[in-house]
Amino acid sequence: MASVDVINQKGVKVDTIELDDRIFNVESRDQLVQQVVVWQQAKRRCGTAATKTRGQISGGGKKPWRQKGTGRARAGTNRSPVWVGGGTVFGPHPRSYAFSLPKKVRKEALRSVLSSRLRDNNLFVVDKIELESPKTKLFLETVKAMGLDTGKTLFVTSEKDETLSRSSRNLYHVMILPTEGLNVYDLLRYDRLVLLQDAVPKIHERLG
Repeated sequence: MASVDVINQKGVKVDTIELDDRIFNVESRDQLVQQVVVWQQAKRRCGTAATKTRGQISGGGKKPWRQKGTGRARAGTNRSPVWVGGGTVFGPHPRSYAFSLPKKVRKEALRSVLSSRLRDNNLFVVDKIELESPKTKLFLETVKAMGLDTGKTLFVTSEKDETLSRSSRNLYHVMILPTEGLNVYDLLRYDRLVLLQDAVPKIHERLG
């Protein structure tokens, strides 16, 4: 078990917490992490690219010229793929790029990234963050008091926190996630991970 200091929202140490080695002290699995990132991005792809085949383009019903006697190559429609403005052969059509990935792989990749954050001293635990009102100014003052105002920071709460979300939603370098939304891609996008103390047991339960 790794012991990590717990600070309050003024940056003062108030406690320590034990982190499960099965989650926060595993070897790096870069290949699994890469697979999960590709899987997440594939799920997020719109897949709306579309082209029209010769049957979908308007026009082309009349034969451009008679079959014989003009000296030109025979043609039955001006919407043939050979023609400018004609249909597209084997072009993209709307589809889903999502594919399945075993839950074991996804969990192991998440453990790998969490362990990496702890090893690199980029994981912090805060007992709680309480704001009088959902104001960005108050949130920034709190983050600065904790010494976490540089770089990009991901905050993980035990459940959805509307006050924190509204206070930080216009800050590009901050993201608030509940434990059930914790994922590999967002962990990698942010330099630092801040766990609220009551979120730790839920992470243990989910990944232990």
